[in-house]
This record gives sequence, C-alpha cells and structure tokens, in this order.
Amino acid sequence: MAPLKTINRYHFLAEWGGNRVEFTEISGLEIYIDVVNMRNGSSPENSELKIPGLTKFADVVLKRNIVQGDQQFYDWIRTNSFGNVERRDVTIRLLDYQHQPVMTWRLRNAFPSRYIGPVLMSGDSHLATESLVLSHDGLDLMK
Repeated sequence: MAPLKTINRYHFLAEWGGNRVEFTEISGLEIYIDVVNMRNGSSPENSELKIPGLTKFADVVLKRNIVQGDQQFYDWIRTNSFGNVERRDVTIRLLDYQHQPVMTWRLRNAFPSRYIGPVLMSGDSHLATESLVLSHDGLDLMK
C-alpha cells in the first residue's frame, strides 16, 4: 500500500460567481449532526438514549484583501430584497503543488448572510480585508 501524502492547506481556489477567485482564508467547511436525547417511557433505565437528528451545515466564510473598485461581496449581499436573495453554487478546491485539485467541496444554493468590512487601525501595516459569510443548503465533497 502506497504511503498517504499530506497536502498543504494554503493553496486553494474558490469559484463563487465573482471575478476574483483568490482568497486569503476560507473557513467553515463543516457538517454536523444534531444529537437528540430520548427516553422511552417504558424503559427501566433511568437515562437517556442519544439518537442522530438533523444534518446541519456550518456557514462558510470567504475572506480576501480589499481591492479598490471591487464591490462584488457588497453587491451580492445587497441582492437581498424582501426575503429573496441571489443564490449561487460555490466550488472550493484544495490544490496540490501542480495546481491540480486534491479535494473539491461544493456549497449548494449559497447566499450571503453577513458582510464584514475591514478593521481599521492606525499604525497597522496589514492589508485591509473583507469577509462574506455564506449560508447554504448543503456541502458536497466532489471527486
């Protein structure tokens, strides 16, 4: 059996329907299952059973450096009107050193639920960043 290779986590690409695809950070690629506590009324045990409940998906955060004139994050969240917002499938790829996909995640029907502008601090030399929080209907691991 061939040894497993570990992959650096800093080489990735996200296609979200905007022009810029380079991000400094993407977080929230999580799936979790609610745990439901239950006790059968006729059970002689004085304790609860744990059963799986609904499958849930964490919000995903896209973070990038601000570029003058690029308002695509802001424009997308502003599509919200009376409960209708533009939904998009978002594809996130972890790449190897040859820029080939190692793993690919797809967010189904994603929409922006929060825009976070930069923290402005005098005397700080870091680049200004902005974040967009995406809610979605599901996270698929693609082959």
